[in-house]
Formats: sequence, C-alpha cells, structure tokens
Amino acid sequence: MKILHTSDWHLGQHFMGKSRQNEHAAFIDWLLNTVKTHAIDAVIIAGDVFDTGAPPSYARELYNRFIVAMNQLKCPLIILAGNHDSVATLNESKGLLAYLNTHVIAAPDEDCSQQVLTVNNRQGEPGALVCAIPFIRPKDVLKSQAGESAGDKQQALGQAIAAHYQQVYQAALTKKAELGLALPIIATGHLTAMGVKSSESVREIYIGTLDGFAASEFPAADYIALGHIHRPQFVAKSEHIRYCGSPIALSFDELGSEKQVLVAEFELDKLLSVSPILVPSFQAMAVIKGNLQQIEQALNEFKANTEQTWLCIEVQTDDYLSDLQQRIAELCQDLPVEVLQLRRARNARQTALNQEQQEVLTELSPTDVFERRLAEEPVQNEAQQLRLNRIRQQFATIVAKVAQGEHN
Repeated sequence: MKILHTSDWHLGQHFMGKSRQNEHAAFIDWLLNTVKTHAIDAVIIAGDVFDTGAPPSYARELYNRFIVAMNQLKCPLIILAGNHDSVATLNESKGLLAYLNTHVIAAPDEDCSQQVLTVNNRQGEPGALVCAIPFIRPKDVLKSQAGESAGDKQQALGQAIAAHYQQVYQAALTKKAELGLALPIIATGHLTAMGVKSSESVREIYIGTLDGFAASEFPAADYIALGHIHRPQFVAKSEHIRYCGSPIALSFDELGSEKQVLVAEFELDKLLSVSPILVPSFQAMAVIKGNLQQIEQALNEFKANTEQTWLCIEVQTDDYLSDLQQRIAELCQDLPVEVLQLRRARNARQTALNQEQQEVLTELSPTDVFERRLAEEPVQNEAQQLRLNRIRQQFATIVAKVAQGEHN
C-alpha cells in the first residue's frame, strides 16, 4: 500500500500581489502524473487546500478538476480541512465528491467512528485505515468555563485535542478488529507540533491558546501525516510523524528547503519506508543580499535567463538611502526579474534609527515610534520574528481602537 502525503496547497493565494494560479495548475498536472508513475494507492491532503475561506473561482476550478482526474485514475483522495479552509465551503460539495471516491473531512465529528476511513488499494481491497483528523478549533472540542485563566485554557485545549486523537484511534482499532485484516493505521493532523521549524508564510493558529502539540500525545498510529508547517521535517526525530511541507514556496524564506511530497509504503500493517519525491519549481524565485555593488553583480547573472524571476532583495549598507527603491529599480531595468520584496538589512535599519533619534516626538506617528522600538529587538531566528509580527498585529489593533474612540 502506497500513500502519498501532501498538504498546504493554498489554492488561490496571492503572493505579494502575484497570482499563483499557473504554479498550482502545473503542480496539479505534475502530481497526477506522479500518482500514475509511482502507482500510488491513495492521496492525503493534510489541510489548507485553499488559502482563504472564500477562494476565487479559478481556485475552485483547479480543486474540482483535480478531484475528477483522481477519480479517473481510480485513486482514493482524502481531503482534510486546515486553519485557512472554511468548513462550510468544503462541506458544500462533500456529499457529491463522495461519489467521486473523495472523502472530505472538514471538522471533527461527535461520533469519532465517522472519522475512521477504510481506504482501498489499487486492487479494490481494504489497504489501510485512516484516522481523518482535520484542523481542530477550540469550539470543536471545548466548552468555555467561567473563571479560566489563559494557562488553564491552553492546558484544556491540549488535553482535548489529545483526547480526540485517542478516541479516533481507538475507533480505528475497533474497526481493524472487526475487519480481521492486518491493515496499517494512518492518522492525520493540521497543527503545530512542538519543536518544528516554521516559516514566514505560516500563520500562528493557536495564538494565546496552544503554542504547540507534544509529539508524545499522538496515538500509536503507523504513520502520522501532518500539515500546517510549510517546511518538510520530522517531528521528535520520528520517521513516522512527518510534515511534507507546501508544494510551492509561499514565502521567500522557504527557498532554502526543497519542496516535496512524501510516499509512505506499507507491507500489511507495517511501515516499510517514507520516501520524498521532489516537486519541481514552477516559478523562479531568489533572494539576493549584499551591498549595492554586490547586488548589481548578482543581478547581472540574470541577464541570460529566459524566464522571469521573482526577487527578494536585502540591502546591506551603512548609509540610510532615501532613494534606495529607485536605485534598485534602475539596476533591474531591462532584466528578466521583478522585485517583490525590498528590505534593508538590520545593520542599516539600526543606523537609520540612530539618525532618527534627533527627530522631535511630535513629528512621528505612534506606529513610527513603535517601529523604532521594535528595531532595537534582536531577531536571530524565525521564532523571534514571529513574536515581533504578533506584537505588531496587537499594536495595530490597539491603535485602531484608540483612533475609533477619538472619532466617536
């Protein structure tokens, strides 16, 4: 039995104003060919098939086209909702898609046995049991209790999610006993496991509630197919607990890791191997760092390219250049590149901060002052960057509320 594990497609995503439609269409064509070439028995999409709860029409068309093509290949498809997906949007076609050999699980069910799926192999015989667990919202598994602290709520949610996993797994064990077959049990999930490395494009999904789910709380399934984290990685150094990552780069900081889907192969109820299949790049992207001279030299290497490359340029300079954007535009003129992100390196931002200390406070907006303060904070890893992003969002909310109060 071969199960292909993918996740975080984010159909309909706009990347800094750019549509990913062509990339997603090319990926779907590649995936369908991969299913045929590698004789895949079933495909699991572990959440975030769409980027928003109300995806654009072309994203829905890609989704529907893929499902029809998978049905023609006689390959079962299991789709789990992620935090970006709308339960209502996925459920609206759930009944129809069931006739196309596609199982859609948009939310946890009170009857846990409904989340246990028997998946047939290519010979039409039972080949695996899937504990189909989507993204779990607090309201799915918890009831609010008066007087609970933030810590109490966090602990309660972690325990409730762990309990839900165990209940679905026990239902799978019961089903396995009823069938009397040596079938592997595969669990799914869309969450942040403790200790994983995230990226800029991943939104925190348990802010203020649950920072991460402990690997020890997962059930003793033979393979656990996870989504939400866009970088492929092991969880707790376990071969059988895996994030496959997103199939296309959803932020520039994801360019350092190769995109892939995972194929978990089983013999009866034993996991034989988990093999990555690298996903080709369907849109050239690159990050360039350095001073203006180094950036000019790097840009010259794109002259011979025939396809357009999306760029993130990080300028390292000791001078605060007010015309930086114009200078970069001149360097990129007539080159097959498009700069989607231009930023100054931290040392340049610190220099600018020192220069701006002479400004009178009344010349600055509250956001200006706040950004000056944030610029002093160390940013040495992604966790610290995510923390600053959360602080920015909270500050913007406070400023908006204050401004609204002034107008009322």
